Amino acid sequence: MNALLPLWSFWVRTSQQWPVLQTLAPFIPVVLLWQAVATWGPFPPAFFPAPMDVVRSFGSLMYKGILPEYLGDSVARLAAGAAVGMALGIPLGLLIGLSRRAYTALWPVVLFFQAIGDIAWLPILIIWFGFGLTTMAFVIVYTVIFPVIFNTVLGVRSIKIELHRAAQSLGAPPWRILTEVVIPGALPNIVTGLRNGLGYGWRALIAAEMIVGTSGIGFMMFDARRAGSVTEIVLGMILLGILWYIVDAWVLAPIERATGRRWGLTQ
Repeated sequence: MNALLPLWSFWVRTSQQWPVLQTLAPFIPVVLLWQAVATWGPFPPAFFPAPMDVVRSFGSLMYKGILPEYLGDSVARLAAGAAVGMALGIPLGLLIGLSRRAYTALWPVVLFFQAIGDIAWLPILIIWFGFGLTTMAFVIVYTVIFPVIFNTVLGVRSIKIELHRAAQSLGAPPWRILTEVVIPGALPNIVTGLRNGLGYGWRALIAAEMIVGTSGIGFMMFDARRAGSVTEIVLGMILLGILWYIVDAWVLAPIERATGRRWGLTQ
């Protein structure tokens, strides 16, 4: 046991210096098990490729320029859909959260359409818009907007009434109460809603690309199914996880933490 202490101490120092190692370490047993099953398991390579087969497929698709183009298409669609979803969801959430009349009129409608899954729209969207960018954009926006609305309403309604009254007692007009009390107070919830919405939107985008897309990671995976290339399908699944981890852990999570520290209410 004592012989392992220097090794553990070295790992702690190294992981603190290189935090990415803490992220990669849990996947080492998974890759080793994957390699073991591929080598000694009952599945032929055509049905269960080894890790190096996937790496070689990655290198081949990168060299041909197919993978960078598909990755760029998927990320660009997600960014555009998220931007439109935020532009629509945040004002609507503020309106529903602030106005009792708007809540009475709009909340049942929001709940009704939220219950209809994004993929359920695809048949009618294909009839309306065909197989193209408009259909995929609608699916992404539709998926992103509801978590943003719900969390914005939650954030607005969680602001204490004393803060509104304090601003009114100081003579603040409604627009200043909105910009200096309501929006800052609801901002942590809004960012959380955006984080959740992007996660749902990413999965919806891949599903839409599989069904109606002509490019993107989802299309690559579905096209590989037609060709019987399990290696490219596994590669697409790995890329989906890696891409979302980068977006969530390196972009969205730090923004959420910074927003909570800056604008969150301290109990």
